Amino acid sequence: MRSKTFRVIDTGVRSGRFNIAIDQALIEAHKDRQIGDTIRFLRFLPSALIGRHQVLSSEVDCDFCARRGIEVGRRITGGGAIYLDENQLGWELVLDRSTLGISSLAALTREICEAAADGLGRLGVQAAFRPRNDIEVGGRKLGGTGGFFDGSTIFFQGTVLIDIDPNVMFSALKVPYAKHAKHGKASPAARIVSLRELLGDARPGVEALKEALVEGFVARLGIAARVGELTDDEIALSERIHREEVGTDAFVREIDDPLADDGVATALRETAGGTVVVFVKSSGGNEPRIRSVLFTGDFFVTPPRVMLDLEAHLKDKRLLDVEATVDAFFSNAQIDTMSTTPAEFAAVIRAAANTRIPAGV
Repeated sequence: MRSKTFRVIDTGVRSGRFNIAIDQALIEAHKDRQIGDTIRFLRFLPSALIGRHQVLSSEVDCDFCARRGIEVGRRITGGGAIYLDENQLGWELVLDRSTLGISSLAALTREICEAAADGLGRLGVQAAFRPRNDIEVGGRKLGGTGGFFDGSTIFFQGTVLIDIDPNVMFSALKVPYAKHAKHGKASPAARIVSLRELLGDARPGVEALKEALVEGFVARLGIAARVGELTDDEIALSERIHREEVGTDAFVREIDDPLADDGVATALRETAGGTVVVFVKSSGGNEPRIRSVLFTGDFFVTPPRVMLDLEAHLKDKRLLDVEATVDAFFSNAQIDTMSTTPAEFAAVIRAAANTRIPAGV
C-alpha cells in the first residue's frame, strides 16, 4: 500500500511554457518512482494556453498576445483555451492510481473538484463542482480543471481566479459566444467570477488560499500533507523538456491550420465530454477510404497521446467500417474519454467525409 502523504510544493511565478514543462517532469519522475505523490501550487507570467488537442489559430489571437507580451503555449491536458497571469493560482495533484482507488476520469474529476470546493468553502466561498470540469459559485466559473491517467500515474490540475481583467483575457482568447450562451450568460465575462468580486477586501492572500485548498484535499481525499520543494533533478528534467519539446514553437503550433491542405473536409460534434472537431481527407471510388484524419477540440482523453494512435489506426481504413474500426480501437486500449463515446468520434468522421457508400461495398 502506497503512503497517502503528499509532498506540497510551490514553484512560484514562471512562464506558461516552463510551467507546462514542470508538469511533464513531475509526471515522468512519478512514473519512474523518483518522487512520491505531490501537490503543486504555481502561478504564471501572462500566458494564453490552449488544450492539447486544440487548433491554435482558432483559439488564440496570437497578434494581440505578441503585442502585449503574452506567451502562447500548449498544455499537455485536454480542455479549452485559458488565459493565466499572476492573478490566478494554479494547483495540481500528481499521484498514483492506488492512492485514491478511482478508476474513471469522470469520477476522479468529481472527487478532486469537490475537495477543492471544500477548501474554498473554508474561506467563505460557496463553491461547487459543475460537470464536466468546472468549479463554480452561483453558476459562474471560479476555476477550471483537467487531467489524465498515464499508466499508474494520475495528473490533475486546476485554477482559482483571484482577480481578472476580462478585457485582456477575452482579447487574448477567441472565445465563441455559443460556449457561454449555453450557460445562459450574455457575454463570456458574465460567465466567470473572481475571489475579488466575491469577497472584496476580505479575499485571502495567496498563502491563505493555498492553505485552505490543502485542508480541503486532506479532509476530502483522506490524505496527509508535508511541505517540500522541487528537487534539482526535477528542475533539470523540466529544463530539458522545455528546451526540447513543450517550450518550442513547433510543439505549440503542432495543430494550427488544418484546412490549409487541399481536399480536407471538417465537421463538429458537441458531446457530453466536450466539442470534437475532425478534419478528414478521404479517397473516392467504389471503396472510399480514410487517407488522413485529425481530431481537435476541447474534449478530454486519457492519456492524451492516444488520439495520435487513433488517427494513425484509421489511416487507409474503409469509411464503410469506420464505426467498427473506432469501436475496436477503444475496446482494445486502456482509454477514458470522460463522456465522449467511441460512436461519437466515428459519427463526426462520417459527417466530415459526407461520403455515400455504394450499396454492396
